[in-house]
Amino acid sequence: MIINTGQRTDIPAFYPKWLANRFKEQIVCVRNPFNPEQVSRYRLSPETVDVVGFCSKNPAPFFEYMDIIKDYGQYWFVTITPYGRDIEPHVPDKHKILEDFKTLSQMVGINSIGWRYDPILINDRYTVEYHLRAFEQMAASLCGYTETVVISFIDLYEKVKRNFPAVRSVSREDQYFLGKELIKIATSYGMVVKPCGEGQFLAEYGADCRGCMTIETYEKAIGQKLIVPNKKPARKECACYLSGDIGAYDSCGHLCRYCYANNDIEAVKRNMKLNDPNSPFLIGNYKEGDVIHDVKMESYIDNQLSLFL
Repeated sequence: MIINTGQRTDIPAFYPKWLANRFKEQIVCVRNPFNPEQVSRYRLSPETVDVVGFCSKNPAPFFEYMDIIKDYGQYWFVTITPYGRDIEPHVPDKHKILEDFKTLSQMVGINSIGWRYDPILINDRYTVEYHLRAFEQMAASLCGYTETVVISFIDLYEKVKRNFPAVRSVSREDQYFLGKELIKIATSYGMVVKPCGEGQFLAEYGADCRGCMTIETYEKAIGQKLIVPNKKPARKECACYLSGDIGAYDSCGHLCRYCYANNDIEAVKRNMKLNDPNSPFLIGNYKEGDVIHDVKMESYIDNQLSLFL
């Protein structure tokens, strides 16, 4: 099975001890965000969890616990953007994250880590030219530590518009120009650009538009073939295979202005205080009335065929 940690919050950055304890105890509980009394309980055994997918803006707090997950397949996306505190108020210094990325790459291997440069937004400070300069500086720094960079242009979800009223869409003209130039830069530093939920329009310039967190991505990371159940994408533009996310909405302390997973800053503050590193739940604990569903856990690895990558 595939377990994801990063679609709803940044667990390695803010809840590293809790995550380490979940793998030690091999159990985690997740509330249905639309029906909180419905609880999915996962058994985190290396025999059934083939890959753990991570997405973080600050992976370093989890480094001291990496030995705990050494028996699990892993794929890490680390997001590094060029924005300052006006957009990403609590993200650490980007120079540090670049160095942490390199450290993580050396821990897990180049096939198990990718760089996310997204979402791309444009305003009077973060111009097209600014993005091109920043992207090239970052790509030069990360050369040899990853072969993948994911880009996307900001989506104006209702949460985003409410929390970031000044934001505007990136014009189609700028998307074409920026996409083409970023692909050129990435290629020169040994990286393939994978657009996230952007359709096929950058394929003609050399982008891999098949998705970013795909089965192929996981297979390359673990060096084995996976046979997975059919699963509907999270949205029609998305080709990624996302399942078993153990995070919770309104719990990410980065408080990025463009975030789709935080709806209420005050709720974020309350929820972060409710984290108990010893609880099976990221936020809070068991409650009266909970309906527990033990998720059927089975390995997706095809033992008849190994990939030699």
